[in-house]
Amino acid sequence: MLGITFGASGVFDRPASTAESTPMTATAPTTKTPAPAVLQIKPLGFPWVTMDPFLFCAYHDDAYPAGTAAMGVDDALLAGRQIGQDFSRKDGWSMYHGESVPGFPGHPHRGFETVTIVRKGLIDHSDSLGAVARFGGGDVQWVTAGKGIVHSEMFPLLDTGAPNPLELFQIWLNLPARNKMVAPHFTMFWAEDIPRLAAADDAGRTTDVAVVAGRLAPSADGAGGAPGTAGTVDAPLAPPPDSWAAQADADVAIWTIRMAPGARWTLPAARGQGTRRNLYFFKGASVRIGGQDVRSHAAIEVRADQAIELVAGDEVVEFLMLQGRPIGEAVAQYGPFVMNTQAEIMQAMQDYRRTQFGGWPWPDEAPVHGRDPARFAKHPDGREERPVVAGT
Repeated sequence: MLGITFGASGVFDRPASTAESTPMTATAPTTKTPAPAVLQIKPLGFPWVTMDPFLFCAYHDDAYPAGTAAMGVDDALLAGRQIGQDFSRKDGWSMYHGESVPGFPGHPHRGFETVTIVRKGLIDHSDSLGAVARFGGGDVQWVTAGKGIVHSEMFPLLDTGAPNPLELFQIWLNLPARNKMVAPHFTMFWAEDIPRLAAADDAGRTTDVAVVAGRLAPSADGAGGAPGTAGTVDAPLAPPPDSWAAQADADVAIWTIRMAPGARWTLPAARGQGTRRNLYFFKGASVRIGGQDVRSHAAIEVRADQAIELVAGDEVVEFLMLQGRPIGEAVAQYGPFVMNTQAEIMQAMQDYRRTQFGGWPWPDEAPVHGRDPARFAKHPDGREERPVVAGT
């Protein structure tokens, strides 16, 4: 549950509101003027603003120093930090709720899903189901909290002689009312298995898309892929069975997009009716989206029902794209619990106090999994898995 802070109640509180702001003013379209591709632009803060069916999106980019023998931060570097709740970014990094190893010790969730995309560094996961994992380098963990889970997400600093950079997204995806009390589910998407599209424009400048969720299909005119190719990812990895993303008409997609300097690529139209789409422009100096220049990092809502040309500026440009058809239900939230009514929130709090969502089977609240950097996952049923790396 990255980017969430402790409240006075002893559970986690959501930070500043991520409610949608007023759309940017635009001239009403006429029969001769096509509707603008860009619907609204909002500056990136922490966390990033989201819209239904997404609840939350945090981007972490921490330049951690060399680690200690215990895979944590040297005590001398912790001076002046509010240990236990450090979001300071002092020296380019935060401890978050970690005391020695940075990260997020055991905390509860109910009523939604977390999707964690780790681009650099490693996360050590442990949960009340008995599952553990070490993942990173492009891996994705997808957890359906459902009726309740407690988990920790720690960032072990394995390199004792060099910096330990960490870069990740954590996304909260809501569950519809009918699925809020399903059994928790733990899923790993290894980087080696995530479908990717490599496209090139007429000048040979590349665009790379990692498809975490959702089918990537070209527009009717073939836009969206490299010249002479279909530009399609027809078989994305399956989301957890009770996820909103598992509903065919939900049109949920989670992609990361990286464009070489000057590259052109057409983002294909979404398939569903009523789908909404945000492009989070988080790296690069400038980009042109549907003919409109954007020169600062921003959350950009674009029309989902039309193909839109993206043109990178003079630097590499990167986006996270989140899209989906809204669930359209009432949302009641208290920190790590997201339900439909305040009565359900009260019940969640009572259930957690009474049951601890199954209890915590680990010797401490911030476990790390040794010095071996190998990625792995052990599921609640004891099944173990590791990524299949090419050439091994």
